[in-house]
Amino acid sequence: MTTFEAPRVEVVENALEPTAPARRRRVKRKTINTVIWFVVLLVLTAIVLYPLVWLFFATFKPSSEFGQNQGLIPNNPTFDNYTKVVEGIAGTPLYQFFANSFFIAIMAVIGTLISSALAAYAFARIRFRGVGILFAAMIGTLLLPFHVIIIPQYIMFQKLELVDTYWPLIIPKFLATEAFFVFLIVQFIRNIPRDMDEAARIDGAGHIRIFFSIIVPLIKPALITSAIFTFIWTWNDFLGPLLYINSPEKYPLPIALRLYNDATSTSDYGATVAVSFLALVPILIFFIVFQRFLVAGVATQGLKG
Repeated sequence: MTTFEAPRVEVVENALEPTAPARRRRVKRKTINTVIWFVVLLVLTAIVLYPLVWLFFATFKPSSEFGQNQGLIPNNPTFDNYTKVVEGIAGTPLYQFFANSFFIAIMAVIGTLISSALAAYAFARIRFRGVGILFAAMIGTLLLPFHVIIIPQYIMFQKLELVDTYWPLIIPKFLATEAFFVFLIVQFIRNIPRDMDEAARIDGAGHIRIFFSIIVPLIKPALITSAIFTFIWTWNDFLGPLLYINSPEKYPLPIALRLYNDATSTSDYGATVAVSFLALVPILIFFIVFQRFLVAGVATQGLKG
């Protein structure tokens, strides 16, 4: 009686398997969908990258060609723009502007990471009176635009005789004034189990050892994300250096760009475009080197939720 069960199952399985023509149609449909997706992605990538490609080719256009040739390829390609920008402007070589920008950006990254991580650890792990009110006040500063604090901050640094130095651009970074990064790191630390802290505390570890031995290695994705955004924002900052830096030899790149395109005299569009392209290179390198950590941090944060 039981010998009839097995053949019946095989017949049902064979009936569910697609035939050879059906499999070929399915493979062909998947291949067509893949090709369509690649074409769409290539078109979108070309649209996104076209301004950068146009900027690169524009660096080889002579200044007289700007306004007459809006196309991608220059009619009379030349390297004069790069020659002029390397020589510098206002008696200051180009590498000096790069060095100034690097110094400000690197110090801003170091200050932001140290101060934001320490403040985030205090908010996330240490229980003290008024922690909720202070955390809410810190979040409230996210709604405060930078332009509101320009005048009192400038008066304060002027009385300290720090105008025309880099200190007004660097000191706030070491005081955890970037509330966005503090909040980001707090969220990372809150996802770390407190059992690890308690186990370390049983072994005699204090807050400093717990912070450097347990917390810092586990929040590395958040720190790298903060470093990337701090570097890019500081590198592109124009208003801060414009307020506090007066000497041309101390100008960072965004202010130096203004010297090549002065509205009161003849603008050198070729040199301006060449400097603009060169100013993008460090940001691209920084992002390419650290973007895998940025993606890993986003993926880790998603898994923890």
